[in-house]
Amino acid sequence: MKYDVIIAIDPDTIKSGVAVLVPSTRNIEIYSLTFPFLIDFLVGFSKKYNFVNYIVVSEAGWMHKKSDFRDIKGKAGNRVAKNVGANHETGRKLVEMCIHYGLKVLPHIPLKKCWKGKEGKITHEEIRQFIQVPNRTNQEERDAALLAWCFANLPILLKA
Repeated sequence: MKYDVIIAIDPDTIKSGVAVLVPSTRNIEIYSLTFPFLIDFLVGFSKKYNFVNYIVVSEAGWMHKKSDFRDIKGKAGNRVAKNVGANHETGRKLVEMCIHYGLKVLPHIPLKKCWKGKEGKITHEEIRQFIQVPNRTNQEERDAALLAWCFANLPILLKA
């Protein structure tokens, strides 16, 4: 199904990455929002643009069968595991809140990590090749923008 607006979210415990994409124009806005402001943003959007055919797409890391992708042992491994679990729960609560407010939401399995950045994540230089993003972006913003772009099935063209 085609949507007029795609709101993609990379949930995080501190600030989630949010991308609002209009696929027909390829116009994208990106934000970093704390959970309360994110919920306010989504509810406000749905009230202001209730006539728009939109979808909220949230990265859903908990949908992976495997959640331990790192070979970190000891205290550092415990810290990473707690952070991953907290991010997963933030995503679950986000989806739960969207359903509570009657927003169209779709949990989406994370995209494959095949980029040049740390742990295969997309870099600012890579994403700027096919999406007009601000001069500075953080990883959550880039992940949200990439999720929106891929969900809209828009082309990814990279320089060799």
